Amino acid sequence: MPPIREMLAETGITEQQWRVLRVLAEYGSQDTSTLADRACLLFPSLTRIAQTMNKKGLISVCRDETDRRRQIISITGTGQKIIDDNTEQAALIVEGFKETLGKKNYEQLLDLLAMLDPNRDN
Repeated sequence: MPPIREMLAETGITEQQWRVLRVLAEYGSQDTSTLADRACLLFPSLTRIAQTMNKKGLISVCRDETDRRRQIISITGTGQKIIDDNTEQAALIVEGFKETLGKKNYEQLLDLLAMLDPNRDN
């Protein structure tokens, strides 16, 4: 989306990387499967994105202590700073969406998008 791309232009991260950071900032450290679902990414895409983000120092990746096959991803201070530095602008973008759609349509959009979540409560 253009407003988000404009916001992220100076950060050097993509929209997908932004989503990963937002999910980690909101929910904390989590396994890769959960993170992929919450960030609306296919698992193979998340794997590739996480490698790039780890190299940039935005996230850290470690093995789960109880199940060594699972990887746990956490946001780093550098990643959190990107979130913190852009929170106000992101809120303004959301407000712009609400203005464009109207409150009722915006809420309906969120409800419709939630229906696509395979993990949602029915």
